[in-house]
Amino acid sequence: MFWAMLAIAAGFLGLAVLGVLAVKVFVEARRLAQQVSRTTQQINQAAEDLEKAAAAVARAGQGAL
Repeated sequence: MFWAMLAIAAGFLGLAVLGVLAVKVFVEARRLAQQVSRTTQQINQAAEDLEKAAAAVARAGQGAL
């Protein structure tokens, strides 16, 4: 009887550990998704700024010709 109860306790403990690890993975995945979203917005903003700067340089170069 002792071994059966020990096996049940070990199984429950194993499930509890897996549950804690699953929560940690979920939290880190959410944080990574937020970081990817912020980085994507920054890249898009930089691309827009580059496009505006390129247009300004093109206009300035046209005036020089």
